[in-house]
Amino acid sequence: MKQDELLNLLEYMTKSLVDKPEEVSIEQYQDGKTLHLDLQVNPEDIGRVIGKHGRVANAMRTLLRMVAARNGQQVMMDIVDIE
Repeated sequence: MKQDELLNLLEYMTKSLVDKPEEVSIEQYQDGKTLHLDLQVNPEDIGRVIGKHGRVANAMRTLLRMVAARNGQQVMMDIVDIE
């Protein structure tokens, strides 16, 4: 799986959760072998993406890591505050 496919997977999962999917943006950068994905959503939707006790965000991270690991990659996802 290529980096763009991981980005598309994260975008699809996030847009499915939020009320304002048009405001979802993802920045990606490479740091050694690790692909970093910085997720930004509307401040009103942050709670939906994080979930209670971070469960939704952790589930999304787990899915991304599993898909990346199958292809010998590493990925990290962070939720970035827009402020």
